[in-house]
Amino acid sequence: MIRNIVHIFLIIGTLFTSTGISHAKKMHGLAMHGIPKYESNFTHLDYVNPNAPKGGTLRYGVYGSFDNLNRVAFKGRRASGLGYLNDTLMRRVWDEAFSLYGLIAQFVEMPEDRSSVTFYLNPNARFHDGSQITRDDVLFSLKTFQTKGTPNQKKTYGKVVKTEKVEDNGIKMTFVNNEDKELPLIIAGFLPIIPKSYYGNLDVTKTFLDVPLGSGPYTIADLDPGRRIVYSRVKNYWAKDLPVNKGAYNFDTLTYDYYKDSGVQLEAFKVGEYDYRREWNVKRWITGYDFDAVNEGNVILTEMKNDRPTGMDGLVMNSRKKIFRNPRVREALNYAYDFEWYNKVLGYNAYTRTNSYFENSPLASSGLPSEEELKLLNPWKDQLPIEVFTKTYKSPVSDGSGMPRENLIIAKQILEEEGWLIENGKLIKDGEEFVFEFLIVSPSLEKLALAFQKTLKTLGITMTVRTVDSSQYQARLLNYDFDMINAIWRVSLSPGNEQQFYWGSGVGKEDGSKNYPGIDSPVVDFLIEQLIGAKTREELTTVIHALDRVLLWGHYLIPLHHSGIDRIAYWNFLEFPDTIPLYGIVIESWWSNSEKAQKLKRQ
Repeated sequence: MIRNIVHIFLIIGTLFTSTGISHAKKMHGLAMHGIPKYESNFTHLDYVNPNAPKGGTLRYGVYGSFDNLNRVAFKGRRASGLGYLNDTLMRRVWDEAFSLYGLIAQFVEMPEDRSSVTFYLNPNARFHDGSQITRDDVLFSLKTFQTKGTPNQKKTYGKVVKTEKVEDNGIKMTFVNNEDKELPLIIAGFLPIIPKSYYGNLDVTKTFLDVPLGSGPYTIADLDPGRRIVYSRVKNYWAKDLPVNKGAYNFDTLTYDYYKDSGVQLEAFKVGEYDYRREWNVKRWITGYDFDAVNEGNVILTEMKNDRPTGMDGLVMNSRKKIFRNPRVREALNYAYDFEWYNKVLGYNAYTRTNSYFENSPLASSGLPSEEELKLLNPWKDQLPIEVFTKTYKSPVSDGSGMPRENLIIAKQILEEEGWLIENGKLIKDGEEFVFEFLIVSPSLEKLALAFQKTLKTLGITMTVRTVDSSQYQARLLNYDFDMINAIWRVSLSPGNEQQFYWGSGVGKEDGSKNYPGIDSPVVDFLIEQLIGAKTREELTTVIHALDRVLLWGHYLIPLHHSGIDRIAYWNFLEFPDTIPLYGIVIESWWSNSEKAQKLKRQ
């Protein structure tokens, strides 16, 4: 009899678990897949020095300008460092694919089916004016970004269809459905909690340059709009001793100086105008860092391999424009780009051609689609290029001569098949000449642009190159007012909702997204939905491989290159822990050696 009763209870427990009705328990952390690495009694993260000294100044050099301190408004150009002003409900860490730990939310509750999430606020959480961070602030923040944020924020946070206050300090958020398995983590780690008392009386859609009230480790101490912004460490920061923050945010002052010329920016670093520099240009790294401070040991150059996906760096063709609507025309232009010449002449053979949107990681597609991928792709077979199923994507390879004749012959053939013919040296279709503008913001792109312009001219294509300042560039990106640009999409080891912001059809029809190519594909939309609903790491990887193939064979851009190495230059008073996490350098874990700083006459 007793055995039968126990058996019945076991069955009921199994049913509750399988239907998601099981009672959730309060947790200290969340992981996208599996369980968090750090247990509830952890004291600090593995990649920090918990005893790192506080003090000193870290100065950055930033290219461009800024005209906005508003975290909500996506118009204008936000100042660097604004992320330090506002805490989120939980803090993301960088030695796990996608895990978060308690911050404003001391604990979190989530049922197995992830149909809701409940955050329990830390009673000690405070804004910089000493006022308590309340549930009303959290609800106000959610509502603000639901209705006034970027297209992606509206779409993502809009999936919260019900909120309710529970117990003394809990907020339960219920979702429109439980298909978006990443949503609880997105809300926990990416929703800035802004004070209702400050933002409630503002038009949050407009840019401003007033210093906002925050809650994070730094506040704005000084401001010269467009030129400089200075942050001061909040000495009584409410969360400074939490395990997730221990050993982090060690500098008393963070200074961001802006430069409108990349050459001047580098020279300023050489003479000590700022302290830390990440170099993205390999040629500059090889040829531009032989100066006295390096030879004297005052500046340290280091290369650190990382294990994070490099994402996609490419020349974007705006398919909203008539001239780029045809994917075969876009493919033809890829044949005209000579990567091998660029790598040899301008890149010192330090780059690798990019053949995936998730390069440098297991998320990159390879070979032909697996059986599991085909289950996703086969229903869309009539809407996809046959190459998705029959070929492995690889960008064209040239002889590196700077005039890739064999590839240009292929490009010419494709263009002719699509009705583009050369007349008097000009490529023309239905009386319209093939002319477009390559819009750039950085002079460092000019050599690449001019070389590309030269090869396109042999096809009868006229590409003009226009350089604008950062404010103009940002304004034109906002409403997709360009033919071609160079864009970079960063990705993590746990891609999810941000893929909607990058490639989703809906956001691509609204201003302010990163869907610069204008992708409008039901297949892409379907795969993104499958991605954010993935329940296991294996399922996520399968969907990403399929999405990668569809994006690549859509020829929305010309893939450029990547490197799995971080190239860092810094003045030697800066020090950092021995352990470098999965995602690479975490500058928040660095600190100032006061003796070395004094010798260099640093503060």
